[in-house]
Amino acid sequence: MSTTTTAELLKGAAELFPDEVVTSAHVRHLDLPFGAGRFALITLDNGFDHTKPTTFGPGSLANLNAALDQVEKEAADGEIVGAGITGKPFIFAVGADLKGVELLKKHEDALAIGKGGHEVFKRLSGLAVPTFAYYNGAAMGGGVEVGLHCSYRTVSKALPAFSLPEVFLGLVPGWGGCALLPNLIGADKAVSVIIENSLNQNKQLKGQQVFDLGIADAIFEGADFLEQSLIWTAQVLKGDVTVERPEVDRGEAWDQAVAKGRFIADGKVHGAAPAAYRALDIIAAAKSGDLQAGFDAEDQALADLIMGGELRAGIYSFNLVQKRAKRPAGAPDKNLARPVSKVGVVGAGLMASQLALLFLRRLEVPVVLTDIDQERVDKGVGYVHGEIDKLLGKGRINQDKANRLKALVTGVLDKAEGFADADFIIEAVFEEIGVKQQVFAEVEAVAPAHAILATNTSSLSVTEMASKLKHPERVVGFHFFNPVAILPLLEIVRGEKTDDAALATAFGVAKKLKKTAVLTKDAPAFVVNRILTRFMGEIQNVIDEGTPVEVAEKAIEPLGLPMSPLVLLELVGPAIGLHVSETLNRAFPDRFKVSPNLKAVVEAGKRGFYVYDSGKPELDPEVAALLKQGDSVLTETQVRDRVLDAVAEEIGLMLDEGVVAEAQDIDLCLITGAGWPFHLGGITPYLDREGVSERVTGKKFLAPGVASVPA
Repeated sequence: MSTTTTAELLKGAAELFPDEVVTSAHVRHLDLPFGAGRFALITLDNGFDHTKPTTFGPGSLANLNAALDQVEKEAADGEIVGAGITGKPFIFAVGADLKGVELLKKHEDALAIGKGGHEVFKRLSGLAVPTFAYYNGAAMGGGVEVGLHCSYRTVSKALPAFSLPEVFLGLVPGWGGCALLPNLIGADKAVSVIIENSLNQNKQLKGQQVFDLGIADAIFEGADFLEQSLIWTAQVLKGDVTVERPEVDRGEAWDQAVAKGRFIADGKVHGAAPAAYRALDIIAAAKSGDLQAGFDAEDQALADLIMGGELRAGIYSFNLVQKRAKRPAGAPDKNLARPVSKVGVVGAGLMASQLALLFLRRLEVPVVLTDIDQERVDKGVGYVHGEIDKLLGKGRINQDKANRLKALVTGVLDKAEGFADADFIIEAVFEEIGVKQQVFAEVEAVAPAHAILATNTSSLSVTEMASKLKHPERVVGFHFFNPVAILPLLEIVRGEKTDDAALATAFGVAKKLKKTAVLTKDAPAFVVNRILTRFMGEIQNVIDEGTPVEVAEKAIEPLGLPMSPLVLLELVGPAIGLHVSETLNRAFPDRFKVSPNLKAVVEAGKRGFYVYDSGKPELDPEVAALLKQGDSVLTETQVRDRVLDAVAEEIGLMLDEGVVAEAQDIDLCLITGAGWPFHLGGITPYLDREGVSERVTGKKFLAPGVASVPA
């Protein structure tokens, strides 16, 4: 394709991206050291501050294309000896502008985006002089791929994030990644980057890892990265440095790598999401070394996936996590928040100790734990000290900070001694309303008048918990998810009398804790536990009625969830699952049953339904002996329909009750609190796409164009 045709293609595509933040591509010339000659350096810059990412849309590609027009002419005329591309400080480029992609309505428009990126990036490998990519900062997606089209690459040791995240979002690396990367570093390493890392919650590579994988040919310190890269470039051009790359194994190892990728994809999405499999097909074909065929396959896969539901749901998920999470719906004026200079934690068990550690690390203020005896208190403080020692051992904090943090955490038996000057006090004691009411009464008697009283309850009423206090307006739900350090979600629950100051303080603390805060109404089990209990409750119901365990579990595989329902129950703990189901049964007995088989499992002291003696989950014979089942046996399809109908019904009721502001908040909760995959968009886009929402509630949960192709 000619340059003119490329320019026309990009001009047409730009009309589809009205809100694109356009990246400029500045060309400057410099004389390389050692007399190596005149060099053209292209710098990508979107004109924003250094924290704003640089992206590629049609307008950005057009600017790079124009810069390459100039460089191509200079190379052909012998005016330059080489050309390079780099980014603004700390950021190289982070891929396609997804704001425009989700607006596309036609397959041919999506195809034009793929072709446009290829035609521009390919020009880097087609120049008459060697080309160099200098990964000076974060590089993702198209930012990685533009560098793969160059002859050589360097990377900064300070580079914090490098990835091809497309499969995570429901796409394939569509501007050369699937074809070029395996031909550069081999299929096995490429599958790890493109498939395994993406499906592992978009795992990022550091600069050293990029070099070790062979993606970059040289690595330099961040402080003078560009200067050192240019010195190295001069040495390469003069022949003083020769870049040697291992020969790529195009035999059986390539096929084994693709098979490994399919195994990983099956384990993560169970065939429910097409992106990983499309990427693997392209990697498999790239074994021939025919790059243009690979680029054409990328174009087709990209267009197909852009017009599919998975990508729309993936972008929807991305926007929820990156945008809605930063502006929580219903949060009060942040100026009402009170300062928090000391935190109290009631309880010193595992959950309480995890909370103490989190508050300590994020707020770096005094944290005091209390419990019913000194042994428990000492154990809680000891846990926090031990975790700090682990951070020190891993080099994540220095000795001074470790000493300072340890000094900030204490434990006492006397609440009056510990909480008299605390600003924020959270309880994490036994999940029983009477116990929690007693704890709050004791805390209110000794806490200062301005202190916020928070509860980590997973299902009990915050309003009832605060009902016997003199000042119930300062009580707020602050529900974390286990493991506390990993799962981002924090359900902030407003009781009937919770005031704006308490709520604003809770949101302010959540932000400092780096948690995704979602405001919920004080309804039984709030959001995540209510949906998961209805979801898992239907699985348990069909098992109780007679469907074999393996059929009930397998029925849910097409959703591509991170784990099966009974494995999730094992992670949560059967006793906790039973407790939440009992709570919801009291509130909604017509929809939430208490499984007699689950109760029997808990009473027998079993920690789950499975044993793992063979290396894979198998039904525990002792659990099998406990199960009492009816004679109603459903097929996988019948189980799946029943479970999804139940979930859709519950979500519809929750929205009618105003448990959260919108369906988007339910999806944000499931993604960040339960690990539901991006390709589902949480749950409501999937229910809409499969027709479940309309079948159950008579309407879709989301408007056309939200997580779907615009009407």
